[in-house]
Amino acid sequence: MTRHTSERHRDAMLAVALDAVARGWYVFPLRPHSKKPPAFHGEDHCPATGICATTHQGWEQRATNDPREVRWYWESRRYGGCNVGIATGRSGLLIVDLDTADSPDDRPQDGSRRGEVQGGLDMLVLLCEEAGQPIPMDTLTVETPSGGWHLYFRAPAGVRLGNTQGNRGLALGWKIDTRGQGGYVVAPGSTTPDGPYRLADDRPVADLPAWLVQRLTVRPPTATTAPVQIAVDRLPAYVEAALRGEADRVARAQTTAHNIVLYTAAVALGQLVAGGLLPSSRAEETLYAAATHMITGDCGCTDREVRRVIDRGIQAGRDKPRTAPARRGAA
Repeated sequence: MTRHTSERHRDAMLAVALDAVARGWYVFPLRPHSKKPPAFHGEDHCPATGICATTHQGWEQRATNDPREVRWYWESRRYGGCNVGIATGRSGLLIVDLDTADSPDDRPQDGSRRGEVQGGLDMLVLLCEEAGQPIPMDTLTVETPSGGWHLYFRAPAGVRLGNTQGNRGLALGWKIDTRGQGGYVVAPGSTTPDGPYRLADDRPVADLPAWLVQRLTVRPPTATTAPVQIAVDRLPAYVEAALRGEADRVARAQTTAHNIVLYTAAVALGQLVAGGLLPSSRAEETLYAAATHMITGDCGCTDREVRRVIDRGIQAGRDKPRTAPARRGAA
């Protein structure tokens, strides 16, 4: 009986993965009945052979939209029965994640009307009302086990949208997260101990509304003298070096020091963000990618905790902006 049930679950997850690929999305295995990626080897233990012969390949690089590779994963002994993750950036998707309140006392603190808001969906409705825009629910929608919603949108061409959380930085608001470049979501049909991810509205994926694109790319001024904004792909050499250095420290962090190393790195990059030298989304994506081994390892770190530590660190770094070094010979 157990073997029969296991085989049916494996076949069901294979069908979920193939359905996602048929929609044009890139998928990779998550741990069975979990939101965590599988325990792919980390960069520190990379054998530099096979798929990693040229460079180390993590979950995002291993995501595939080839049905043959999907069958290889989900029919194998190691990954058969795994949940399905969708690599949002590679799939050209931007997911708006409307979460639920953690408790009856969990409420947004800002704004006179925020007391009416009880979760991410309410927050989105209020944002649409304030912006004079229709509620963007006319797209593919997935209900999460917690009672929240994933709204699927096509990411805009020529704009790099990463991951945001809550009401920090370029995010949309309380209990509204977004997943884009460097992020992933659990595919509908996957299951967790809290329940399944259920396809609630199977309509075509809509374009991300222009006003949401603007909200996610334009930061309101927070200082009397606005620093020069640096384009994502044209960072100064010393900023790129800082990104690589902090990412390397996070990637090599020992199990007992995950949070402190990640927080310290986020503070350092947050100072560059505050100085207008580094886009917040780039800092968040870089740190999250470097911290993947924390989520996939056996230390107990969760995706939400990692994102929270990054967010707190970047916000703390904003209190001490770091400006561009003076050029030699300048007065």
